Amino acid sequence: MSLVMFAMTRCWLAPGWDWLVSKKLSSFWREIPDSPLEADIARFLTTAESVGFTPIQAKRAASQSVGRLLIQTRQSLDDLELGDLEALADACRRRETATGRGWHHYKGALVCAHTVLFHLGVVATPPPAPLQPDTLEDRLVDARPALRPLFVAYLERKTGTCRPKTVSSLATRLAHFARFLAAIDPDLGSLADLDRCRHIEPYLNTVANATSTKTGSPVTVADQDRRIRAVGHMLTEITEWGWDDAPGRRLIFRSDYPRLPRPLPRYLPVDADRRLTDALVASEYRLSADALLLARSVGLRIGELLDLELDCVHEIPGHGSWLKVPLGKLDTERMVPLDDETVTLIDRITVTRTSGRPLPHPRTGRPTQFLFTHHGRRLSQSGVRKELARSAEAAGIGHVTPHQLRHTYATTLVNAGVSLQALMALLGHVSAEMSLRYAHLFDATVRAEYERALHLAKTAIGPIDTPAANTGDPGDDWRDAPAIKTRLSAGRCIRAPAQGACPYANICEHCPSFATDAASVAVLAAQRADTETLAIDAQTRGWTDEADRHHRLLARLDALIAQETA
Repeated sequence: MSLVMFAMTRCWLAPGWDWLVSKKLSSFWREIPDSPLEADIARFLTTAESVGFTPIQAKRAASQSVGRLLIQTRQSLDDLELGDLEALADACRRRETATGRGWHHYKGALVCAHTVLFHLGVVATPPPAPLQPDTLEDRLVDARPALRPLFVAYLERKTGTCRPKTVSSLATRLAHFARFLAAIDPDLGSLADLDRCRHIEPYLNTVANATSTKTGSPVTVADQDRRIRAVGHMLTEITEWGWDDAPGRRLIFRSDYPRLPRPLPRYLPVDADRRLTDALVASEYRLSADALLLARSVGLRIGELLDLELDCVHEIPGHGSWLKVPLGKLDTERMVPLDDETVTLIDRITVTRTSGRPLPHPRTGRPTQFLFTHHGRRLSQSGVRKELARSAEAAGIGHVTPHQLRHTYATTLVNAGVSLQALMALLGHVSAEMSLRYAHLFDATVRAEYERALHLAKTAIGPIDTPAANTGDPGDDWRDAPAIKTRLSAGRCIRAPAQGACPYANICEHCPSFATDAASVAVLAAQRADTETLAIDAQTRGWTDEADRHHRLLARLDALIAQETA
């Protein structure tokens, strides 16, 4: 084998693709020095590492893909073509068919080779996304042959006015309708023959009772609404366009759409937000983790985040740093102000990302240097979501979505008193109604009315027996009152059980910006003694959450006291 490898690396022997993928080429690296392939292999390895591949990944790709390509084609690295990569892939497929042995490692090596050749300027296009979407014909494969061309023609027409993701979603929902028609009326030859009682109303009932093919659980009301609207819009539009297959009358009406729930934005509570941030800071997957930290810092949608360009930070004299957010969900651009901490985070990202040749922009096709690139390609949404899942699990807060970081950003601003107009500008909302959802979370008028009513209720039942000072009688101790109690460094707080626990209790002691000194140790020690008593009192009354809060404060006070007495 060494003699054969010696001949191949000297470009004297090209054994064929099938032979090359069936052998391990174990002596490849031993024969490369002083061979005609040495310079090209060294150049490949250097470029692979420069775009983010590890030395091991680069060497594997060199031996499994590029080395075989150079041996078989007897060409230099600069003369390779995409057709050569496909020829090697075809040989791997034939090997899998003949032997049943997969070619996972070859696939990874070919992607690496394609990426490096692109960044070297040898080929004009980067490797495609890992999962290429099916064609529209494939998406509608279950439709009746007579109806499939109409569905496909409608979706192709929509590609002129809608983004690819929107068309893909329409294809999914119309495929449900096409499968339903094929099952309920196999002889239906045109949508012009649709009947309200025979087709539409049974479909509405089917949608109302539909279940997810992935989880088996009922589909959400929002998804039911989207399925019905997709069909309704298609029938309305082909009628407006004058298509021959359009129904003769309207078949879906406003009353057919289900009433949608109006949930409040799902933001992360302060403690969960802090724990998730700590987990992201500690993550070893720096690029994805920093992407999520940036999304939380400026309230970006995940698509906007990954579309950020390398020059997205703009310094405005006298007005600080601003982030240019690219066209996103609503096709609008915006500028978001940045603080120094976020600018530092972006600087760190520019160091962590891998450089390389500009990549085609998904909207315009123009060469673009994106902020988030890894292994010579754009960071994927799935990679970011996986990192968020890992960090959320490490933080012990359960499932979190990237959009919840945006909700948390907006909620924090609302709590700080930001105006509606400023919130709209920061979030890129085009209507006040979109931003008002966050304002409804913490309505100051509602809070004031609640406090007024609660005061009247407490007045009616009488005050809680809480003496202002301990007179020596154990019954006079405020710590024994049947209320939710908090010891503060300069006083105390007592709430009626009906009010529930205060969400702001002891927030200062837990704040990273909280500072103390040796002169305050006596005050902290007194606060600690009362807190320990309150923890026992809460546990005795069965207030488990309140007891846990006191125990967390005890741990924090111990740390502060130890810090000042060390």
